Amino acid sequence: MNVDEYEYYNNLANWSFDDINYISENYTNWIYEDEIVKHSNKKTKILDLGTAAGEKVLKYFPDCLEILGTDFSKQMINEANKNLEKSGKKNIKFRVMNNLSMNTPDNYFDLVTARHTVIDPKQIHKTLKPGGYLIIRGVDKLDCWELKRMFKRGQGFQDKKPISFIDYEAIIDAGFKDVELIPLHVVEYYKSKKDLLALLLKAPILDNWSEESNRQSKKVIIEEDIFDKYVNKNITSKGIKLIRRYYGITANKK
Repeated sequence: MNVDEYEYYNNLANWSFDDINYISENYTNWIYEDEIVKHSNKKTKILDLGTAAGEKVLKYFPDCLEILGTDFSKQMINEANKNLEKSGKKNIKFRVMNNLSMNTPDNYFDLVTARHTVIDPKQIHKTLKPGGYLIIRGVDKLDCWELKRMFKRGQGFQDKKPISFIDYEAIIDAGFKDVELIPLHVVEYYKSKKDLLALLLKAPILDNWSEESNRQSKKVIIEEDIFDKYVNKNITSKGIKLIRRYYGITANKK
């Protein structure tokens, strides 16, 4: 995810999929939330980048010493603080921060997490304690590939190098060790055309963002005829099928 996407999410101010009716089937034995728990304990300090409205942090993150969730969008952080107040949790704070201009202390966090957001591995390396871990879950070039091919556009569609490789190489270059890249295969089934359309309007799947050149096109209209063709081709007893391609990365600061 590149820097230009910040403006998209800032304008959207809603990165929750709770209103979209779908089921998800994982085909890879790597779960982002499980990795976070694995590398945490009661004394762990966690920095969550691109926290959005904080739903993942509040629902899935372990009970630890301190969690700081950050997001570029003021609207997102306002919603996160409302959600935090409802939760009653005292070990979590949310604030606005640009992931590419981090102002967190050096050698402070035990764990940095990032889910579907832009990162700067060098700045993350700097804010981690020696021995600290980085855990990433991202969206790869081949995500929704059949859909992208039908529309002849999409996030990373024109890039020669997969998004996962770009992150992987940058993390190694930043000085991390034991860097592991895991392809994640997921199939989602959307209950109705309305649910799938809501996803495509909310997420930048069909927008022409280039990870390699850091270029962004304007938000595009989803052509009804192509959309209907995809839906008719992918209707199943479980719903409208969408093949997702994510990736996980774990790395250590030694």
